[in-house]
Amino acid sequence: MMSTTTIHTKKIYPFEAIMLGLLLILSVTGIIVCFNDKKYFENVFTSEDGFVEYSTLIPLSIAFGVCMYYLIVLSRQRSWMFTLCVILAALFSFFVMGEEVSWGQRIFHVSSSEFFKEHNAQGETNLHNLVVDGEKINKIIFTFLLSILVALYMFLLPYLYKKKLAVRNFIDRFGIPVPRPLHILSMLVFGILLAMMQSPKNSEILEVGVSTIFLLILLYPQNLRVFRK
Repeated sequence: MMSTTTIHTKKIYPFEAIMLGLLLILSVTGIIVCFNDKKYFENVFTSEDGFVEYSTLIPLSIAFGVCMYYLIVLSRQRSWMFTLCVILAALFSFFVMGEEVSWGQRIFHVSSSEFFKEHNAQGETNLHNLVVDGEKINKIIFTFLLSILVALYMFLLPYLYKKKLAVRNFIDRFGIPVPRPLHILSMLVFGILLAMMQSPKNSEILEVGVSTIFLLILLYPQNLRVFRK
């Protein structure tokens, strides 16, 4: 007989299907636009304050709301470690949203301080474009280190969760959402599609994809029971 865990890991929820479908459409559209008109792709399709950039805010804002829901509904029934993990996820979502729009600087037409004008690659009030010793922090931390952490989280963590009981108990107690096979497959397919866009501006679509899959893991993790009453 198939276990409830197996059923859950193989199930595709309607919201997942919608979000992954939209991500697929965006990725394929990006490939087509990039191949046919690279300048349009870089200057219009993935431009600052454009549709693609602001699309990142949608999954991140939902993720922040989900974290707030978990805190309100589940924190009293779970350990302090669970509460800490959810708070960190909420802060991460809020921080990335703020960084994405330079903390509302362009929206409210606020001028950058002299520090950011001098040390930020775009002269904006955000951290990920700061330049240290000629290297952007975005490349050092938000690209290199974050890529390693995402790879470990997406591929190593689910394996350890399945094979090691002690790891499984720790992860459940800490409230770490574990990716399901669908999420892992989606990340691999998305990575392949992203690589087909031969432009550094594909990073704008990368942010949308990672944020979307992060939201889906948060909503429908392998250890779903931990995040439900």
